[in-house]
Amino acid sequence: MQLDTLIFGQGAAQQHLLSTDLRQQVLVLHQHDAARLSKLPAALQAHLLTAAARVTLVPNKLTASLASVQQAQPQVQVLAQSWPEQVSNIRLQLDAVLQSAYQTQNLVGSLPGRVQPDSFLVVTAHYDHLGMLGKHTYFPGANDNASGTAMLLELAAHYARPENRPAYSVIFIAFGAEEAGLVGSQYFVEHPLVPLDRIRFLLNLDLLGTGEEGATVVNGRVYEQQYQLLNTLNTAGHYLPALAARGRAANSDHYFFSEKGVPAFFLYTRGGPTAYHDVHDQAAPLPLTGFIGAFSLLCDFLNLLGANSQ
Repeated sequence: MQLDTLIFGQGAAQQHLLSTDLRQQVLVLHQHDAARLSKLPAALQAHLLTAAARVTLVPNKLTASLASVQQAQPQVQVLAQSWPEQVSNIRLQLDAVLQSAYQTQNLVGSLPGRVQPDSFLVVTAHYDHLGMLGKHTYFPGANDNASGTAMLLELAAHYARPENRPAYSVIFIAFGAEEAGLVGSQYFVEHPLVPLDRIRFLLNLDLLGTGEEGATVVNGRVYEQQYQLLNTLNTAGHYLPALAARGRAANSDHYFFSEKGVPAFFLYTRGGPTAYHDVHDQAAPLPLTGFIGAFSLLCDFLNLLGANSQ
C-alpha cells in the first residue's frame, strides 16, 4: 500500500486512512515523507504502526544503524531506483533478536604525568561498528571507526616513548557500543575512573580516513579559545587544508563528557570517499589523505595543553 501524501494536509484523507485495516498491508513511502510522520496526529501515527511492515524508499544510498530498542513493526529500506513501478504483493522474512543484555567493554590505558599526574588529557575513539546484518552482509567500518582507533593508538605510542613523556597524565579510551547510542562513553561518564573536573581537555577521534577538504571540529563554536589555538597550529604547520567549527552535537563519544562540563572536541576529516554505515566502508578505498597531518596537529595541540615533555 503506497502512502497517500494527502494525509499530511487533508482531514478527509486522514479519516479514510484511519478507517482502513492495515494489519495485512505493507506500507510503502518515500524517505522525505517518512521524516514527516512525526507531525501527524498521534492517533494516525499509532494506526500506521498497525501495518504488517513498512518499506521506506531512499533516493541515494542505504544507511544502516543500531538501536537499543526493537520496533514492533518490521521496517526496511529499499533504494528507490530498485523499486518496481507496480507491486501487488510483498513477502518479508526477518529474523531479528534484540540482545538486551549484551556485554561490551571500554578499554582504558594511561600514561602518568611527569609534572602534574593529577591533571588529565583524554583521547578517545570508539572501536565498535555495526557488525553483521543477517549471515552474509558485513559492515567493515574502516573509516567509522577503525581510522579513529588507529589514530588513538598512534598517539598512545608517541607519548609512551621516553622522550615524549607527558607533563600531564594522558588517558586513552577505546569505547564500545558507540553505535548503539554512545553507551560506552555514557557509562564511563557515569562511572569515571578519574575525577571529571580534573580532565583539562578531551579529544574524540572519529572518521579520520579522509581529509582532502580538511576537518570539522564539533564544539569548536563552544570552546572558541581552544579552537582558535587549534586553527592557529594548523595554519602554522600546514597540516590540513582547512578547519571548520561546529556547535554542540550528540553525534559521538565526546557528548556526555561535554554535558558534564568537560571541555572536549570531536574531530573528523572531510572529503574523499563518502561510504558511511554501509558495506562500502572498507579499508582499501580510504586515502588517509589527512591522517599524518591530523596526527601532527593533534600532537601540537596536546603539547600546548599540557602533554609537552619540556
